[in-house]
Parts: sequence; structure tokens; C-alpha cells
Amino acid sequence: SILNLQVFDMHLFSDVLMDSTTATAELGWTIYPSLGWEEVSGYDEKMNTIRTYQVCNVFNANQNNWVRTKYIQRRGAQRIHVEMKFSVRDCSSIPNVTGSCKETFNLYYFESDKDIATKVYPAWMENPWIKVDTIAADESFSQVDLGGRVMKINTEVRSFGPVSHKGFYLAFQDYGACMSLIAVKVFYRKCPRVIQNGAIFEETLSGAESTSLVSARGSCVPNGEEVDVPIKLYCNGDGEWLVPIGRCVCKAGYESVDNGTVCRGDAAIICGSVPSAPQRVISSVNETSLRLEWDLPKESGGREDVVYNVICKSCGSGRGACTRCGDNVQFVPRQLGLTHPWVHISDLLAHTQYTFEIQAVNGVSDQSPFSPQFTAVNITTNQAAPSAVSIMHQVSRTVDSITLSWSQPDQPNGVILDYELQYYEKNTAESNSSLLRSQTNTAVIRGLKPGIIYVFQVRARTVAGFGRLSGKMYFQTMTEVNAALVNLCCIHCSSCFFFQVSPGMKIYIDPFTYEDPNEAVREFAKEIDITCVKIEQVIGAGEFGEVCSGNLRLPGKREILVAIKTLKSGYTEKQRRDFLSEASIMGQFDHPNIIHLEGVVTKSTPVMIITEFMENGSLDSFLRQNDGQFTAIQLVGMLRGIAAGMKYLCDMNYVHRDLAARNILVNSNLVCKVSDFGLSRFLEDDTSDPTYTSALGGKIPIRWTAPEAIQYRKFTSSSDVWSYGIVMWEVMSYGERPYWDMSNQDVINAIEQDYRLPPPMDCPNALHQLMLDCWQKDRNNRPKFNQIVNTLDKMIRNPGSLKATTPLSSGIHLPLLDRSTPDFSSFSTVDEWLDAIKMSQYKENFANEDLTTFEAVSQMTMEYVFAIFHTAQHIHIDHIHY
Repeated sequence: SILNLQVFDMHLFSDVLMDSTTATAELGWTIYPSLGWEEVSGYDEKMNTIRTYQVCNVFNANQNNWVRTKYIQRRGAQRIHVEMKFSVRDCSSIPNVTGSCKETFNLYYFESDKDIATKVYPAWMENPWIKVDTIAADESFSQVDLGGRVMKINTEVRSFGPVSHKGFYLAFQDYGACMSLIAVKVFYRKCPRVIQNGAIFEETLSGAESTSLVSARGSCVPNGEEVDVPIKLYCNGDGEWLVPIGRCVCKAGYESVDNGTVCRGDAAIICGSVPSAPQRVISSVNETSLRLEWDLPKESGGREDVVYNVICKSCGSGRGACTRCGDNVQFVPRQLGLTHPWVHISDLLAHTQYTFEIQAVNGVSDQSPFSPQFTAVNITTNQAAPSAVSIMHQVSRTVDSITLSWSQPDQPNGVILDYELQYYEKNTAESNSSLLRSQTNTAVIRGLKPGIIYVFQVRARTVAGFGRLSGKMYFQTMTEVNAALVNLCCIHCSSCFFFQVSPGMKIYIDPFTYEDPNEAVREFAKEIDITCVKIEQVIGAGEFGEVCSGNLRLPGKREILVAIKTLKSGYTEKQRRDFLSEASIMGQFDHPNIIHLEGVVTKSTPVMIITEFMENGSLDSFLRQNDGQFTAIQLVGMLRGIAAGMKYLCDMNYVHRDLAARNILVNSNLVCKVSDFGLSRFLEDDTSDPTYTSALGGKIPIRWTAPEAIQYRKFTSSSDVWSYGIVMWEVMSYGERPYWDMSNQDVINAIEQDYRLPPPMDCPNALHQLMLDCWQKDRNNRPKFNQIVNTLDKMIRNPGSLKATTPLSSGIHLPLLDRSTPDFSSFSTVDEWLDAIKMSQYKENFANEDLTTFEAVSQMTMEYVFAIFHTAQHIHIDHIHY
């Protein structure tokens, strides 16, 4: 018997290294200076007596008060968590306080292999101390009553790592706050000892980073044996066990008991035999639904754990062989493992013959060499009305009309005669609705009011009558002002939002416009049974959980290698929606240069997104690992694939907004595919990834983003073209970071001043010119993706065009290419010029090379430029965090 999955508590597990609230005497932490922090007795929120530290020198400027804990042993932990409870006085509530008052403090740590700290060592400054964070209060207090101040206690948790010495100290720096440090608890995370999938996993410490996954090898419980190897679990940074791989089963003569934690012997007496078939099946059909009931098996096999499985086979209306029913058929309470002798089945096809096999199984059926005993019953469904239309889409709109389209019902149950559309103003009663008939699944609703939101529902009709109305969808007509603006913009704009759809043309539908986001998942992503998925290993960590590789074997198909994104436990409904939105987007695309979605798992845990597996990973990492290994034609072939994928997305009216080499995946044949369609990062402002920087209320990847998108958040296919130019530069430089170590603000300033990236080393002229075309300030002057594909095709057909590289000239005079002629006339010295172009850090380089006159600078060759700038600015790729 296969051991069952043990369900265990997924709360966070930790060991405490220090807790100031448990002290029975003075804490005795070290204070600097002596008139700063003060240790006093205080009370926690439960009015228990505790030792606290407080400081309130807000009337004195230039405060720098430190308090240091005693030495803390790390006990093998690699990442340390610090929970701080504190209260802060609102500066505005303190009379006559100066501008030096603060409402924050700093947290630091210092590592050491032994307790060596003194009153003067380590020095009271950021170096040698390592800063963890500046801590701010969510709530400050200001009220005063007869009992004194009414304090509001804040709780903040910070973590740091990796730590490698035997221990460490913590320090808290006040620089002008009136505050009390009420409690400090220091701890580390660990995954507890568990038994899962019949294997024992010992207690495991979490890794050095919050995203680390520590692999733990399991061993079978006594009298168990491995079936799939290796048996592993992964411990994440929160002390949670994730991604079980492999399993154990009980040896012959033993059975699984106590929820799969024990293999118990004497199986000859306990195990018994398999049950006989269920008896006397009764069916009752209602259009496309039915209820099956049956009597218990005559023989239970001497056991009390008999359950039932129902196998559904559709035999169609012709002479063909019966086939397993699809995933659309619904079983209540479930299809397998039924504990009661009945089941309700719905969403069958009308006028269709089915065969249902009712199996009886028990705990030893898996060990039997024979198939389970079953009783079969043949059913033919009745005539039925069509199922409900799942979703409607807005094709276009004007001030007085809306054009809608909708999908055919999943189960038409006959020939659709026509559709009936019901609509009314959102703020009026449903009884005031109007009706419109359409012979096709599109309709133009005219005579509407400008700027009004309307509610729409649609239903299909067959000879059996009308089906159910669809869910309510809300669409708004244009205002007259917006219509005028759109008409004006569309004269010049190549990617106008409002468009007429040509027959057969497929248009991207934003899943966030759905009233029920789950509808988008059901429409665009295929549901996969979790039994078809086998996780092999964890290959990384994503925004929402782990990324794994594994195998997918769908019924009737060969097994394929896939990538599996999982949603970690404890997710909120919003996180689940954002996680699955990527599948709702990806599932709409079908192109050889777009990552292919195999399907999703939403009816089991963990929730998964399953895609094709790309053996060579992300393009930027792949290029860095193979620096200089490809010909120019090979690199252009990669760029051509990316451009073809982007042309397809543009044709579907989809704007990517995060096109970068890190979001391109490469397979074993060097085919590049566009990926990463998760848009949540553009809607949130809480990511710590330095690639995505705040700009007008959201996070965007500054180095890859067009100026109008940074400044006005105007994302179009033209801004994607700008990003594509940066990808070209990344490819030709073998994964170098765009703009090297310049700050994001310096990049923005340089672009605004018409500076552009120079050609990478050995980059053909034609390719760099195409990059510059993509970086035109006026987005209307940038090429379209179809033009880019044609240009690259011409280069591939004529390899000679790729031989010419940038000549050694004086046209480039700094690491960013100024597309205008250099003008030194407004500067008196080279140093002054370097200051003006924000390159003052290279004054010493210029002086060392004796470049002290403008005549010398103007004669610099390309080799000279790269020797001074490019090499000096080059940063170690290993230290870049994307």
C-alpha cells in the first residue's frame, strides 16, 4: 500500500537565539555615549514587567546614540531574523522641538568568532558595522491622559545573512528620536522533523537567503522501501517544507497505518483480499446530468476501507470505440475514492451514449495483480439546451455604440440557431433591459448614451430552447472628449487602442478585465490533472514560489520535459489571481518564439503553471556563460527569433512592457522564446528587485524602458521596440548590463540628453544602426517589429553586411554615444568637461593617460575609449542582481 501524504502544520518554525523579555535582571547592553540610551523597567502589551531601553534627546541637534547587545551565538543558522517591538513619539506633538527630531532608527550587526567587543570596539560607525535597515514606526503616539502617555507599540521584523562566524552583535542607532525599544527577539527559521510520503525528514535549517531552498534527503519509515528516488523535500526561507519528490511504500506483508507514518506487520491477517464488484446500479437521467446509485459489494475482502471509483467513457453517436471522458465532466462529490455508493454527474453532451464503470477498491487493491472488479451501466443523455456562454469581449466602441463578441458555449448540445443579448444601463433596474438577436457570436449595439457603463448578458438558443444567461459583463461607451482625443491620436499613432478586427484575426484579451478572474483561467488555460505531473527537481525561486523541472504525461501522449511554477502555501486570493494571470495571458499565444503553456493545475495543491522546458535557461545568463562562442550570424538568428515573437505579440495588440534578455528563454536548439508575462510588478510598488525602480506610482525596469514610458507611463509596441534595441545590445555584448554601473537617474538624464549606448566590441555597423533606430526619441520614428524582422532576414541572407564594424574614429568620446558632434567650446578644461557629462570619476584615468587637452581627447580612438571607459566601468557579472 502506498503511504499517504501526511498533512502537517505549515506554521513557521524557529529557534530563538535571544529574547530580551525573558531577562530576570538588567540586560546590561553597552551604551554609547553615556547620556544616550538608558535602560529602564517597563511593561509589554500584557502589562508584564520587562527591561527596555529608551532615548529622547530631541532638543539637542546631531544625535548619534548607540546601544549594543551582548554576544549572540548563531548555532549554525545562516540567516538571522530580528523582531523589534518599539514605540516612537510623534515629533509634531513635542512642543518647541527643532527640526532635528526623527521618528526612525537604524539596525546594524557585527560578526565575530568570539566575544571580543569593548566600549570602543567595534567602532560606533557604519563601517565596521553592517547596516540592516532603517526602521520606521507604522504608528507614533502623541496623546496624553491622566495616566500618562498612551503608547502605540510597533512590531517590525528584519533579517540578514548569510552569517558565517560563530556569533554576532546587534546595535541600534538613534539619531534624534524620542522612542522606547521595548523588546528584541533574535531567531532563525528551520523546517521541523516530519514524515511525508512514507519518508522521514529530519529537522533542517533554512538557507542563507530568504529565497534559498535547502534540499533534504528522506529515509523510509521502518519496513518501508523506496519507489521513486531520490526522496527529497526542500526547506524554504520561512521554515516550510516544499516540493515533495519521490515516495516510499510498505514492504510486502506490511500495511500503511497512522496516516502513513507506520508500516504495520502481520499483513496476512490484517490485509485481507480485494472486494467484489458493486451490485445493482440504478441511474436517473435529467437532460445532460444523471445520478448513479449502487448496492454494496457482496464481498468486502475482509476489510472496512472499501471505496468506489467511477470511470466515464463517451461512446459518441457513431460506431467508433468508446474513449475516456474529458476534464469538463463534473462529478459530485468526486470521481475517485467515493465513500458512499452514489455520485452526481453533470456537464455531459446531449444525445450521447456513455458507459460508466463503478469499481470497488480497498487498501490491498493496489497490491493485487488483477484489475478492480466493476459493474458497468450504459446511459444515453437527452436533448438539452446549450450551456452558458462563458465570456464576452469588447471589440470596439464609440460614443453611441459598442461592438461585442463572445465564445460559443462549451456545450452547445446541438446547432446554435441564434443568440439573444440582454443589456441595460448599470445604474438602472434590470427590468428596463433591451434585447438584441444575433445570428453570429458578434453584435453591434447602437443607440447608446456617451460615457455610460452598460451591463451585458448573452445566451444561446438551439431547438431545445435557450440556455442560461452568461455572467454579467460591464462595458462603457466613450465620452465625446475621449473620442475626439482618440481620433486625433490615431492619425499619428501606429498602435491605436480602438481598432476594427479583421475576420479571423485574433486579439489579446486582458485577463484583468474579467469580473471573475477565474473565468479567464478557464477560458485560456487547460486544466491538467496533477497525477499527470511529476516534479523532478527545484531549479529556482520565482516571485510567487518555486520553479521546478519535471515530466508531463497526458493521456494518449508521450511524456515530455516541462517547467513547473508553483504557488507557495499560505497565499492570498490576490496572489493566486496574480499568479494565474500569467497563464491567462500565455494561454492566448501560439507562436514558435513565444513560450508555450501546457496548462495549469488549479484543482489540487500546490497550484501550478506548466510550460515547455527551455534547457539553456535565460538568454542573459546563457550568453555570459558562452562569452564569444557564437558567430555574428548565430547572434542575429537569435535576435530574429525574438523579433518574430514580438511581431506576433504586436499583431495581437499585446504590449510586453518588460522585454529584456533575462525574460528570453533559450532551448537546446538555440531557439529564443519571449517569456515572463506576469504584469503584477507593474501594479505593485513593493518589490525589492533593483531592476524595477519606482516611476510615477509603479516599478519599471529603467534601463530597458523607453523615455515616454518612464515619464508618462505610455507603454506601446513602440516602447517595446525601444526595449528590443536594448536586448540587441545585450546579445551583442554577451549579456553585459546595459549602461554598466551608472545609476538609474544618470541613465534617464543621459537618454534625455540624446546619449545612446555605444556599439559592443566587434558589433557590426548594421546592427548598431538598427539599435539606434530603435532608440529614436520620437516613438513614431522607430521601426515596427515587422520591419525589424525583414531587416534581420536581409542580414541573414547577406552575411557580408555583418562584416563591417565601427571604425576607429573620434566620433565616440564617452561610454554613451552622443549622436551629435562633440562640442568642447563651452569648457575651459578637460576636468570641467568630465564634470559636465557626469564622468568626474574618470579624471584620474584621463590624467594617467596624459589626456589633459581637448586636442588629445578629440583624437581618442575606439580602442582608447574602451580602454579607459568600457574596461573601467565593466562590473563583475557575478555580482549583478536582476
